[in-house]
Amino acid sequence: MTPAINLAKQRALNYQLHDYVHDSNAASFGLEAAEKLGVDVSQVFKTLVVSTETSALAVAILPVDKTLNFKKMAKALSSNKLLICKKVQMADPKQVERSTGYVLGGVSPLGQKKRLPTIIDSSAAEQTTIYVSGGRRGLEIELPPAQLAETLAACFSTIIDD
Repeated sequence: MTPAINLAKQRALNYQLHDYVHDSNAASFGLEAAEKLGVDVSQVFKTLVVSTETSALAVAILPVDKTLNFKKMAKALSSNKLLICKKVQMADPKQVERSTGYVLGGVSPLGQKKRLPTIIDSSAAEQTTIYVSGGRRGLEIELPPAQLAETLAACFSTIIDD
């Protein structure tokens, strides 16, 4: 059991687990998940951790085939009053692992050691369910995006490049 699965059980979320054999040579963990699970890439979301100019951390959840727009992410954090910042950048991998308790490629938005301010790309709200990491490479949790947002006290906002 991963902390993500434990939290999903504890909160009685409406979720399903999906396992697949992870290929260590895969160029993109998220695209690999979509392919191996046979689902559209628009349903599979990656979890990225960013750092602000004050070194505060935040989480961005976005489709695996899209790129995070740092300006939109900073604006979303500020406008939703989660963090006041002008700029964000990708967080240091060691800091991500310490803060979340997960290894890169298996960072789940659920069950992190320390809950971080979280923004989910607004495209998730258009899906009935989305897939996010279950806390290790090769494990995905499928759940309704509204339940994910409620569990994480997250906000929906457009944070991807056009």
